[in-house]
Formats: sequence, structure tokens, C-alpha cells
Amino acid sequence: MEQQRNPFGHDPERRQAPRRVTPLETPAVIAPDLLRFPMQQAQLAAVVRAALEEDGAFNDLTTIATVLSDRRARATLVAREAGVVCGVPLALESFRILDGKVAIRVDAEDGTRVSAGQPVLVLSGHARGLLSAERVALNYLQRLSGVASLTRKFVDAVAGTRAKILDTRKTLPGWRHLEKYAVRAGGGVNHRMDLASAVMIKDNHLAAVEGDVALAVRRAREVSPAGTQVEVECDTIEQVRAAVDAQADIIMLDNMPTELMRECVQLIAGRATVEASGGVNLTTVRAIAETGVDWISVGALTHSPPALDLALEFDG
Repeated sequence: MEQQRNPFGHDPERRQAPRRVTPLETPAVIAPDLLRFPMQQAQLAAVVRAALEEDGAFNDLTTIATVLSDRRARATLVAREAGVVCGVPLALESFRILDGKVAIRVDAEDGTRVSAGQPVLVLSGHARGLLSAERVALNYLQRLSGVASLTRKFVDAVAGTRAKILDTRKTLPGWRHLEKYAVRAGGGVNHRMDLASAVMIKDNHLAAVEGDVALAVRRAREVSPAGTQVEVECDTIEQVRAAVDAQADIIMLDNMPTELMRECVQLIAGRATVEASGGVNLTTVRAIAETGVDWISVGALTHSPPALDLALEFDG
């Protein structure tokens, strides 16, 4: 059974050898053999520094009071449960801002499956820096690995069908690029990035034109840049017929029972991309995929993923 590949054509699980990030080196966050991270180095540094400042990491009273300034330590960031890792560049930057001479071995890159007990990072540096950066590094890794891990469960659940698992715009404000990156790390595909990326005509939009699908599609094409895809959300087979007649590029089957989905897929007959949405969970997704839809969008990937259980364990 062929596994679905990353939309950028890269298989993150092909990297086997650990990567070492040596002191004073700037680790590349965009490299040919890594997932394409959505930030350049300067932006990454600014975002992580702001997170550390929010956490008071530069004035960590507890650590300053209890740990000598010259104390060195070695620690391992480990997975306490199986999942897919995501957020490594953010974690690296967290530790490196607090200790510019920290040495790090990366055992699991973004997009890599890990089992319980498997190391993700091995760090050696000043104890104060490791302790003060710990929470921010884990916050990034646990949240984004949670998104990637949940995405992978959905991707695995539809393996062998034509369906691709897509995300939505249900993301944390300010985190969209990171959360959609995490979806890619889990083997999913990004839907539209924002309201300006594509047209999606939903029920409230149709209500504004008295339910006239053809009029809504025509107006969308008149105001949108050339090549913009137009999608119509449909609740009934009558709306699907209207969307096909209007030559919509994508037709979303919203909260339909699987038998009706199958009938709509046959009606559309390849004249548009077919997306299923609503009522999608790990129990229902396989049956939805088997109706023949092309895409299945899952809001839960980003709006309610459980954090992956990761921990920083100090040696000795």
C-alpha cells in the first residue's frame, strides 16, 4: 500500500542519521532534505525571542536562585508517547537564544514518527539556559507535534483511497503558518491559507444572493484574479447540480450522509474536485474516503489536537 507523500515531494522519514548543531553555528531552517519551514531565520529568532520574553525566561528567578551560573548539564528531550515530531527549529532556537554555545544533536526531524521513549533532541550546555528555555521549547514542540500526530492518524486511516486529508482556517491567531506546516509534517495537505487565497462560497454567501449558485460563481469569477479557484459548499444534491452547471472548480459536500456523498460524486463525474466536510472524525473518515471524494477537510487537525507528550530529562 503506497503511503501519501508530503505535498512538497519530500519524505521526512528518509533522513536516518542524527544531525548535529554545533555551538555558534546557525542551523538552516530551510534545507533540501528537510521540510520547508515557513519562516526565515530572522523571523524565527524574533518569534522565539518574543515567546521567551513572554515567559520571563531572561529573568528566571527560580533558576537564578538555585543553579550556579557556571553549572553545565546534559539533557535529552524525549517522546513519552508515539507520534510525529514537529517544531524542532523553534525548539532549537529557544535553547540557543538562552545559551549561544549549546551543543544539540537532533535525533528526530520534523515529520518523523517516534515511539514512546525515543529521543528527539540531545542537549549539552549551561544548566541555566536549558532550564529557562525548557517550557517555551516544549510548548512549541508539543502543540505542533500534536497537530502533526493527529494529521498522520487521519492520513493513515484513508490510506489506499484517493482521498487527501486537508486542514482548514480553524487555527490559533498568529499560528496559522506554523500549524499548517505541522499538517504537512503529518502528511496532510493545506487548504486555502487565507480569505484572499481562493473563493469559497458558503451557505451565508448564498443567502445573500437568494441561493442563486450560478450568480454567486459568476460574480466570484468577475472580481477574482485570473486562475483563482472557486469552491461552492453544497448541502443538497440540487445545489451540487447547480454548482456543476456553474462550472465551479471545487464542490464541497457539507455534512452529507455517505450514501448521498457517493451519489454526488457520481453526478459530478470528475467535472470538479470533490471535497467532503463536516462530521469527520477517525471513526467516520474511512467510510467518507470510500465514497470517492478527492479531499476531506478536518477542522480538528488544528482547532483541537491533543498535545504530544514530550519531556526534557536531565542526566544525573
